[in-house]
Amino acid sequence: MASAAGESMPESSVTELYASLEAVVDGLQQALTISLTPKQVAELAYTHERVARKLAGIGLQRVTDVQERAAFTSAGFTTIGTFLSTGLRLGRGPAGRRLAAANALCEQPALTGEVLPPRRPHTAAAVADGAISGDHVTVIETVLGKVPTAAGPEMLDDAEKQLAEAARIFSPTDLAKIGDRILAHLDPDGRLTDDTDRRRQRGLSLSPQDRQLMSTLKGQLTPTVRAMIEVILTAWAAPGMNNPADEQPLFGAGDDPELDQEALAEARARDCRSQAQRNHDALEAMCRYVLGHRGLGAPDRLPAEVVITTSLAELAGLSGFAHTATGTDLPIRDLIEVAAHANTWLQVFASHTQEVLYLGRVSRFANKAQRLALFGRDRGCTGPLCDTPFSRTEAHHAPDWAKGGVTDIDRLGAACGRHNRIVGTRAGQWETRILETGPHAGRMGWRLAGTDAPWQLNPIHRLDLPVTSVEVSNPPTAGPPARAAAAAARRPCATPERPYRPTIERYLNACTSGLWTKVDIITTTRLQT
Repeated sequence: MASAAGESMPESSVTELYASLEAVVDGLQQALTISLTPKQVAELAYTHERVARKLAGIGLQRVTDVQERAAFTSAGFTTIGTFLSTGLRLGRGPAGRRLAAANALCEQPALTGEVLPPRRPHTAAAVADGAISGDHVTVIETVLGKVPTAAGPEMLDDAEKQLAEAARIFSPTDLAKIGDRILAHLDPDGRLTDDTDRRRQRGLSLSPQDRQLMSTLKGQLTPTVRAMIEVILTAWAAPGMNNPADEQPLFGAGDDPELDQEALAEARARDCRSQAQRNHDALEAMCRYVLGHRGLGAPDRLPAEVVITTSLAELAGLSGFAHTATGTDLPIRDLIEVAAHANTWLQVFASHTQEVLYLGRVSRFANKAQRLALFGRDRGCTGPLCDTPFSRTEAHHAPDWAKGGVTDIDRLGAACGRHNRIVGTRAGQWETRILETGPHAGRMGWRLAGTDAPWQLNPIHRLDLPVTSVEVSNPPTAGPPARAAAAAARRPCATPERPYRPTIERYLNACTSGLWTKVDIITTTRLQT
């Protein structure tokens, strides 16, 4: 596939060709095949698939063009990945696969200025011919990623050639089986695979929650990690141990010498769980143990604790869902169970308001109380369509700290590191503002710097927010003189005046038995275990 540097056709001609292509596609949408013979209809299906695959290959070149010229910044994105996943609405997984395919199949510029050939030349040729699809490319890349480094570049190139030729004949599913045969031939006894290959392939990930709030745990474990997990599961997932359904549960390791063996025998008799269920319950017990013994480090860090927010109405009715700082939805009944056994911070909001406590301070960095309040309001990064959970965000100033912003809760918003760094006045950067009025007052809006575009809210973490942008035309109103003077005294440079917001927080007292004895309006309090 030719790179942008190797194209001899003028850019205006490329634009005209795409306009003609769209016109042809529009014509095909209206075309009828009723007068064609069955053989002609079948031939059209072959032709359509071949053309669609060629277009997909050309699309990879467009991805390379955007990446080489950093054209994604002109559209308001900081990386090519976010341009693909959010701008082109591909989603994170498909965007990653398309970018990987573009980097493998398209010519790339070297640091010296020369154009390097595709890393997978045989696959690139098959894509250019319209002979293979994106699914074929994904299978080829997956198989080649498992080729041992010790096999050498010649064997890697030969494997790629064989896979590309097979992809012209077989489906992606059959191609994966052929790939397994090739890998077995390259390293029949596993001696070529070393620790470098294993470290390259290691990984562990959680899938998004489904409609039942369940998640799939997927991973590639190194032999060392597997051995340690097996030791843990042998003890903690033993029959009768860590059974949440048992009225007289036994927690900990099944080989504990201090464990009552008679009680263990009775617990085994009551245990009807499968091995997979026992493994799950053992992992839950281990997590409780780590959280309860401060195994995550300093207690002043939010990621080291379970942080949950919910509404007063849901809490009182024991229905609905709470939300954790790491992005998990938690049924209210499970929330009470977690709160009774873990070092937990809980923030409860009244159903009619989202206003949070005003907490001003001299330091540039938000304190823990402010971070808790931000989580309760934002639940994650406020950047447009960003799905980063709150545990991986920073406190973002609006206006920016360098321009006189203050670390007050009504001038802060949660932003991931990537979105925090794109705020500025240059082309392609963004500006932020805390909305002052309307149903979304107190939330952080984003828009491209230097434009009059509507402010954008992020609906990913809050389903109650609009998917479309929010029109805000009124300027911020000035706050009381006393508060403005106090803010100016905290900071040597001038700071924007802010409207006064009353403190409406109260206290929440929670009993470890799970019975809520007293709930007022809004609180952030530590649950005692």
